[in-house]
Amino acid sequence: MSRPRTAAARLAEIRQSFWLIPALFAASAVVLAIGLSVLELRLRLPVESILPSGPAGARSLLSSIITAMISFTALVFSITVVALQLASSQYSPRVLRTFLQDRVIQSTLGTFVATFLFAMVVLAALPSRDSERLPELSLAVSMSLVLASTAMFIYYLHHITTVMRVSHIIVAIGAQTRRTIDQHVPDHGEPAEVLGEVVQVVPAAAAGLVTSVDLALLARLGREHDCAITVVPAPGDFVVAGAQLLHCHRLPSGEPRPLPVERVANSVTIDVERTPGQDVGFGLRQLADIATRALSPASNDVTTAVRAVQEAHDLLRRLATRPDPVGIVRDDDGTVRVLANRPTYDTYLAMIIDELRSTADGQPRISRLLDAVVTDLDSVALPAHRPATRRRLPTS
Repeated sequence: MSRPRTAAARLAEIRQSFWLIPALFAASAVVLAIGLSVLELRLRLPVESILPSGPAGARSLLSSIITAMISFTALVFSITVVALQLASSQYSPRVLRTFLQDRVIQSTLGTFVATFLFAMVVLAALPSRDSERLPELSLAVSMSLVLASTAMFIYYLHHITTVMRVSHIIVAIGAQTRRTIDQHVPDHGEPAEVLGEVVQVVPAAAAGLVTSVDLALLARLGREHDCAITVVPAPGDFVVAGAQLLHCHRLPSGEPRPLPVERVANSVTIDVERTPGQDVGFGLRQLADIATRALSPASNDVTTAVRAVQEAHDLLRRLATRPDPVGIVRDDDGTVRVLANRPTYDTYLAMIIDELRSTADGQPRISRLLDAVVTDLDSVALPAHRPATRRRLPTS
């Protein structure tokens, strides 16, 4: 059974996929090659003697380009796979998404594939007789693409050695999580709840992790069926098949009609892994994993753990000055139509402070840093977050 996905989740998956940029480059190269070949052979553009060579020389040139691009593409793919394996084993399997979404890696692979396909199309369009005119502009573009591929390969080697450094990975995780906080954790908020009786429970169609909730779709369904809807799990939570996913509540204004289960279920995306789209805790989980692995006896890399805690400190400080997030849609009269809770600030503190304190036994640098982090967070936290921070203040 396929897992339910919202329309926004499908678009985000395509936009963030590894294959999108190479596919666009490849399609553009084929269209450009066909277009140039047609223009040159039919319109006789004034570009003679750009690359003076007969059909045999042109075929030799294009064959060399095709062979070289195949080797380049295989080399880039091999380097990328090795980088993914090293990052997964050394830091955390959850950081692979950062590499797969890297636009430089995608553009490099796309440039090589585009050069290969462009040369293939031009080779197929070459005339069979020496007396016929060669597509010299297309040959010049092929050479330009080779030069561009060479430059991309040199930059790719520099880039891959940069992004594999743990400091770069930590910074990338922090930047991604800050964007999620800015989008889904507002600076102000008000408590809300749905008080009506639960008249229908929509179960989860498949087991997996909740990654996103389409509040706008749920609001439309709630208005169509005259009810209020609450989302039981939060982004990042795991649900089993058949578990409670959504509650339909009776409103004082009328009698609700049953919600269409399949349509409602598609408003909540359930996937095999967490994503940073609406899940603030995903970034903190990655930082906690990096720090925990760095503190393990096999690694014993306290400096990396310190850097991960420092990045998490900035994220927790931003969250400390904002109320606990909640996804909410109200009608014009203020009636709560959709309510989707999010993890509380106490949950985020437990993920970083509690877990690392239990792991950092015998590491005074980490213990002192965690105490300093909690003390700083308590000084800026909203009153609603103070109980969570004060429970974790150092005792002496």
